[in-house]
Amino acid sequence: MRRPRLILVPFWLTYVFLYAPILVLVVMSFNSGKSPYVYEGFSLKWFGELAGNATVRQGLVNTLIVAVGATVLSTVLGTLLAVGMARYTRSRLLDAFGLLPAVMPDLALAIGLLIFYSAIRMTLGLHSIVLAHAVFGMAFVAAVVRTRLAHADTSLEEASRDLGATPLTTFLRITLPTLAPGIAAGALLAFTLSIDEFVLAFFTAAPTEPTLPIVIYSMVRFGVTPQINALATLLLAVSFTVVIAAQRMTRLTESLR
Repeated sequence: MRRPRLILVPFWLTYVFLYAPILVLVVMSFNSGKSPYVYEGFSLKWFGELAGNATVRQGLVNTLIVAVGATVLSTVLGTLLAVGMARYTRSRLLDAFGLLPAVMPDLALAIGLLIFYSAIRMTLGLHSIVLAHAVFGMAFVAAVVRTRLAHADTSLEEASRDLGATPLTTFLRITLPTLAPGIAAGALLAFTLSIDEFVLAFFTAAPTEPTLPIVIYSMVRFGVTPQINALATLLLAVSFTVVIAAQRMTRLTESLR
């Protein structure tokens, strides 16, 4: 059957609505003029000025430290949570609590964590942001890994146990390699969420150790500048690179199995 071409019009309009502003932002990041709205010619000077901005560099370093730490914790805890919910519990209530941070509003989660930190007298810093992002990302990792676990062949684990392997050996040699694509996808999701997360970082960060989203927020308050466009372009490039690398790694893992 031939599909009417008019059906594709809303489809393409949606894509234009979503990606046209991003394309304009990327183009304006190479603008030689100071105005972020009028293109005056091609130039890379704003990327050079961005590299010389000490505040941005420190925010980037803090963000990478937080993202890597939160990704490691989220991946480990989320994988264990997914295995526990799928294999050792049959409670919908526990499932709901395990995935609650993914659906809870960021503001409510941030305020709750701040109150918890204050109650235990924890000083704020990069470590408090890492823990907050780990709580947030753990639920997403668990959801992705559990989806992968639902399609796993349990007969391999049963055969491993029948042959005398311990539960730990079965998990490390059978279950974990089977879940590797889902774990990689969950880790990627946790990493990207941590880089972009502003609310949790804003409430749990120390004033002297801001992450990159907080630095961008402080810059945007005084107006959009070409440096912000250049910074957004770099973040987009990093995100695309990480996504492509994760897809290649997932395909490689699938081909080796």
